[in-house]
Amino acid sequence: MSNLNSIVALVLNASIIALLGILFAGCGAARPASYYQLTPPSSNAADPPPASVYPVTILVGPLMSSHLYREDHIVYSSSAENMGIYEYQRWVEPPAEMIQDVIFRSLRASGRYRSVHSLHSSVRGDYLLHGHLYDFKEISGSPMSARLTLELEMRDTKTGETVWTHLYNHDEPVSGKDVSAVVAALNRNVQRATGEFTASLAQYFSAHPPATPSPAPQ
Repeated sequence: MSNLNSIVALVLNASIIALLGILFAGCGAARPASYYQLTPPSSNAADPPPASVYPVTILVGPLMSSHLYREDHIVYSSSAENMGIYEYQRWVEPPAEMIQDVIFRSLRASGRYRSVHSLHSSVRGDYLLHGHLYDFKEISGSPMSARLTLELEMRDTKTGETVWTHLYNHDEPVSGKDVSAVVAALNRNVQRATGEFTASLAQYFSAHPPATPSPAPQ
């Protein structure tokens, strides 16, 4: 009987030691998270001449996306079906919101439009620009790449007609193997897409010049 009691005591002591080890490990310093952001557009560009400013007000609406891009995690994909997130590497804001802000600020900084506002403002716009973010993720493998698939469309607020659409889909090479290299490639991809969108919008208004509002009667 004494041998049985000794065995039970040893098992209990080992369990207690193991439990204490887990508790002390949990009290240790947590792994710090790293946060990343996209590069905002430069506002140092010279103002365009008044003749090249389109007399329209554009409202920029939200980007629709899956829940993965409405959270702050950095997403990776190892195959067409399998996706995951990095736990300790995150965006400062959800990607859908960051990309919307980059596009908004780029259009406003271009000076090509009478005014550019958020859809949530009280301003009444001539056109509503919104879209859908399909992909914004690391594509694992050899070589690695950073994929951005984003479609924008612009709607005439008076008629409700969609007058312009543009689909951007590009895999940007990743020059490194860590998450910061992936973030840099995703950032380059966003800048490239923004330049493509703004150029395409300008081409639309060049081909479809909006009527200049008549001056108010004296």
